[in-house]
Amino acid sequence: MGIQGLSRLIADVAPSAIKENEIKNYFGRKVAIDASMSLYQFLIAVRQEGNVLTSADGETTSHLMGFFYRTIRMVENGIKPVYVFDGKPPTMKGGELAKRAERRDEAQKELVKAEEAGNTEDIEKYSRRLVKVTKEHGLEVQRLLALMGIPFLTAPCEAEAQCAELAKAGKVFAVATEDMDALTFGTPVLLRHLTFSEARKMPIKEITLAKVLDEAGLSQDEFIDLCILLGCDYCDSIRGIGPKRAIELIQKNRSIDKLLESLDTKKYSPPADWPYNDARRLFKEPEVTSAAEVELKWNEPDEEALVQYMCAEKGFNEDRIRNGCKKLYKARNTATQGRLDSFFKVLSSPATNGNKRKAPEKNGPANKKAKTGGGKFKRGK
Repeated sequence: MGIQGLSRLIADVAPSAIKENEIKNYFGRKVAIDASMSLYQFLIAVRQEGNVLTSADGETTSHLMGFFYRTIRMVENGIKPVYVFDGKPPTMKGGELAKRAERRDEAQKELVKAEEAGNTEDIEKYSRRLVKVTKEHGLEVQRLLALMGIPFLTAPCEAEAQCAELAKAGKVFAVATEDMDALTFGTPVLLRHLTFSEARKMPIKEITLAKVLDEAGLSQDEFIDLCILLGCDYCDSIRGIGPKRAIELIQKNRSIDKLLESLDTKKYSPPADWPYNDARRLFKEPEVTSAAEVELKWNEPDEEALVQYMCAEKGFNEDRIRNGCKKLYKARNTATQGRLDSFFKVLSSPATNGNKRKAPEKNGPANKKAKTGGGKFKRGK
């Protein structure tokens, strides 16, 4: 679920914090991607297209197709992706998970009714709501990514929190997910629509946290309280308080604790035993693997092993898989030069401007940037 109404609220109160970009503008950038969110997106997307891919034994393979081709597309554009998978859900998320289970049960009942009535549109709608990412889906994608040479890790808990940890430490430039709570965990730069922007003809939305806080006049702690007030996965919110009222209350009182002291409880009744303090702690001190312990390596793809897995085991077309491998090889060989070229400006010659230019110093800015550019893929051992 993420944070209810946060995207629209940011657009209203901090419009300059959001900008639209094309995928090519992230050339040379390392990006942490919420793998579990991507898994769900790919499984849903193929259902919407009405063509669920399966292997010879009937197993769904749509997610493998999505990760293979979209990852190649990112790498072709110079992006260095690292995928982060969900670990165990936090205990406080139990209530949200229970609600999701109830919604699935309801969708199952509605699907039966639609099938009995022969309502094709409703059958498709409720079938999508029943799509569930399994542990097996994740393990299959991890095997694929390892063969492609793309780094991944499994978070101890929430993937968004682990992605934010990598971004805050400078291991990656941004976090790619649709869940807005990545900002609540402190992600400096959030990218929405990255994994499917081209397929759906949508621009990538880049949201900068520092600009959100600056324009909204909030500290990170106050922003966390705002997100809890809006509605998050860890606890219920105060019924009757919408996004506009929520930010007004936080801007005025600066914390949930303070606003509760003067809140008209007859009009706005907080949940009984409201655990907002615990939710606050989970956002500020999530269970993550320290970024210092994470080493990211992008390796050469193992073409023959990929063909064995994707073609022999999963039924994909061999020519297409080999063609995808060629694109990975080519992207690795061209990404470094392209990133280095972008650091140097073409200087006009003395003949064109009549002035002599001083030769650049060995330790000038251009040379420093070339050394620290980080555009090259590391080779694995």
